[in-house]
Amino acid sequence: MAKFEKITIVGMGHIGSSLARAIRQNNLTKKLVAADISEDVCRRVVELGLADIVTSDLGASVEGSDIVILAIPVGAMKGVAALIGPRLKAKSVVTDVGSVKGAVIEAVQPFIPESVDFVPAHPIAGNENSGPESGIVDLFIGRWCILTPTPKTSIRAVEKITHLWEGCGARIEIMDPARHDLVLGITSHLPHLIAYTIVGTAEHLEEDMKAEVIKFSASGFRGFTRIAASDPVMWRDIFLNNKEAVLDVLERFSEDLTAMQKAIRRGDGEYLHEVFTHTRKVRRGITDLGLEGFSSPDLVRKRHLEKEG
Repeated sequence: MAKFEKITIVGMGHIGSSLARAIRQNNLTKKLVAADISEDVCRRVVELGLADIVTSDLGASVEGSDIVILAIPVGAMKGVAALIGPRLKAKSVVTDVGSVKGAVIEAVQPFIPESVDFVPAHPIAGNENSGPESGIVDLFIGRWCILTPTPKTSIRAVEKITHLWEGCGARIEIMDPARHDLVLGITSHLPHLIAYTIVGTAEHLEEDMKAEVIKFSASGFRGFTRIAASDPVMWRDIFLNNKEAVLDVLERFSEDLTAMQKAIRRGDGEYLHEVFTHTRKVRRGITDLGLEGFSSPDLVRKRHLEKEG
């Protein structure tokens, strides 16, 4: 039995289209509306059969919906919130999937009517692909979805969004918005910034050297820089809207990198070995934690699919 009467997803990129697939697969709503300002994206959504109603009219798309999900770049949140705010149904719930929470709350909350709840959220899932064709039905199985309720958010609304994400296979964590932004600054935003920078460094090499870098790319370079193929608009907005946290972790990283630079210059093998040994243990601890029972997304996904099959 469907948990909700009507759900609207605004933004049909990788995350939005993955959500649409998961919501339909798990029968979480009686009616699913997909909205995107791009007519081309809307046509592709129709061709893929991802929703019951597809429209480029964002305001009309949210009318009568129990849940509205903003799956759009962080920089677009304010404009869209201002547009849909007056047309939201009383007692409905608005949520989002943005990788930054403090700036999203600041942008969206002023346009949410008193009769409507806002539950900021961030699913820790996705890849570098974009567009409605890139959606993955089981993307959220076993993945964390962090909810960062505001003082205005009701428990009822948090429960609804929890049910939505759990219905898509995700696990829920409640976190303070500022702490979320710092944690993601370390685990996601800084790695993306480094990946973009490394690719830029390779691009600025002499032509013959650049060709060889590309030709002989080892798995480390290829694997790590994969994320540099991510949506530039999305990541531009993330860095600009999580400026303080990113600059904080970037300063800490720069200090550690400088220490490594000095150790290499003076031939301090003992320091390098000590750091590498410690970080190896940390990395193995992260891996071991991910393999404990329900904590491995790939393992959970495999078990879920076997159960469904």
